[in-house]
Amino acid sequence: MNAWVLRAVGLGALTVVLRTLLGFAMVYWPTNGGWMRPLCLIVLVVAIVAWGYLDGRADRRAHPDPEHGTDLTMRWLKAAIAGGLGSGLVAWLLDFLPKFDLGDNGLLFELTAGASFIVLLIFVPGVIGVAAGRWLTGREHKKNGGAGAPAESVTPDPEPVSPEPAGV
Repeated sequence: MNAWVLRAVGLGALTVVLRTLLGFAMVYWPTNGGWMRPLCLIVLVVAIVAWGYLDGRADRRAHPDPEHGTDLTMRWLKAAIAGGLGSGLVAWLLDFLPKFDLGDNGLLFELTAGASFIVLLIFVPGVIGVAAGRWLTGREHKKNGGAGAPAESVTPDPEPVSPEPAGV
């Protein structure tokens, strides 16, 4: 499976799960929405940044030279577009089921405005996580660069021995 497909499916599914949980919670505890919405947003952003960080760290370890790394921007952009459109479509379909309250948004809204928000919500924190992972791993590599090389043994120069004159 392509790396971007895995990210799109995983993060799109997490988005739908969080929207569904938020929908159920808003039905049963409508006065607690003030803290539940930001909590769901924080959970999603932390998951995205963490995954991006792991990507950046793995890429910097595989390619210590910054000029020869993998293009993770396109990987995250494709994952964000597919995750945003897929989560919007799945949320629209789930909204037809009884007891599911996901906002009663139309398909046009879910595939345009809703999906564009999710695309940005996946792409921007993902790229921030990649940059942080690359930067921190690069710093670690530079700091340990000398320590990772075998240390040269430092032996003092032997004192020169002056030849004794023969026959004195």
